[in-house]
Amino acid sequence: MTTFADLSLIPELQRAIADQGYTAPTPIQAQAIPVVLAGRDVMGGAQTGTGKTAAFALPILQRLAPHANTSMSPARHPVRALILTPTRELAAQVEESFRAYGKYLPLRTTVVFGGVPMDPQTAALRSGVEILVATPGRLLDHAQQKMLNLQQVEVFVLDEADRMLDMGFIPDVKRIIAMLPPKRQNLLFSATFPDEIRKLCASLLSNPVTVQVAPKHATADLVEHRVYPVPRERKRDLLVHLIRSRDIRQVLVFCATRLGANRLAYQLNRDGVHAAAIHGDKSQQERIEALEAFKAGKVGVLVATDVAARGLDIEDLPFVVNFELPNTPEDYVHRIGRTGRAGKTGQAVSLVSPDEHEKLAEIEKTIRKEIPREIVAGFGPDAARASSLMPERTERRRDRRDREAPRLTGGAAAPAKPSPKPPAKPADPIFSQPYQAAEPGAPAGAKPVEPRKRERQVAALLGGLRRQE
Repeated sequence: MTTFADLSLIPELQRAIADQGYTAPTPIQAQAIPVVLAGRDVMGGAQTGTGKTAAFALPILQRLAPHANTSMSPARHPVRALILTPTRELAAQVEESFRAYGKYLPLRTTVVFGGVPMDPQTAALRSGVEILVATPGRLLDHAQQKMLNLQQVEVFVLDEADRMLDMGFIPDVKRIIAMLPPKRQNLLFSATFPDEIRKLCASLLSNPVTVQVAPKHATADLVEHRVYPVPRERKRDLLVHLIRSRDIRQVLVFCATRLGANRLAYQLNRDGVHAAAIHGDKSQQERIEALEAFKAGKVGVLVATDVAARGLDIEDLPFVVNFELPNTPEDYVHRIGRTGRAGKTGQAVSLVSPDEHEKLAEIEKTIRKEIPREIVAGFGPDAARASSLMPERTERRRDRRDREAPRLTGGAAAPAKPSPKPPAKPADPIFSQPYQAAEPGAPAGAKPVEPRKRERQVAALLGGLRRQE
């Protein structure tokens, strides 16, 4: 079995790894660390929860170890490694990993992201840091204030690159790359690699080594998937039932929208289930407090949008619930990647309503796995309908469409017994013709005249005067 010592890591790093309780590298670490240490550009792919962060953090720390010093001069601590992440949570997690693995090396590390005041970040940058973890927007804010000099960056990392591209950060990433020296090592790590992502990333990497330890869009083998068919209006009731009947103490629940996350958290609290919401409209302090309360067990349910699908590292998280299926199958992979991490088992539950049938089919096609269905008594449709998520309704809709098609298209309709029609009534001239008045004083039978159009009245801006003819 491969050990960290077999990867030629320096004693300071091996000691820090032992402190974390790790004994053997994961597949992505075993393959990527030697390549990164050799100075090659890397395109690394692995399912979430397999240790991608350590796969680049450990070799970067070893590469920068010769520059480590205890000098108080900021000039002795230039930015030598830059790691870009798409979300605040992921940035904080990556920076925490660098601190843990580099605890026995005098290298300075800091993180900058939006949603919090810039002053503490500015002070840290002025004092000098060798390793900078950042989100693109806040990094550019500091750059515009002349707080950054990236000309000595030796290693550039684009973490969770697919999410970075999906969120529209490519223009910002390109602006940041333009600030870097042309000669540098580039590392790109991501959980998924759609073909379009490979094309966009081709310009960022120079003759990269591809490290792929799992098929694209694969999910962790230790995660048990389950689908519960349920009408949309009964989803919350079913969620509460599952939490109480199974005595679930910690569950991460995903909603599609921020408003939906807020509403669900409010309703769960009203039902007696302690819940908190986390999404992009929350301040960074609110997000940190909600996450810490969830990790500490003070809050049993954390309701999140996909902003939390990446970067949340919750130890031994047993359950992830898709209250609403995501719009893209890739986001399903990232959502359930919050459980079943680091060799632990987990359960991924999806509450699926009939209108989400197509999304479920796309997810199963992407992960190449049919997810078992299970009916919860009192909440799901009958077994015959649930087997394929309400096929009867689809069949009835198709039958109705077939019956109505001839009538709508002018074709020959199926023979049917005509219904008796009521006898036609003579037309009433009063109600069959629009009312038209004759000129006053005109003889009886005179032709009515067209009613005069009422003159439009236009109010002036001041005084409300009428327009004069």
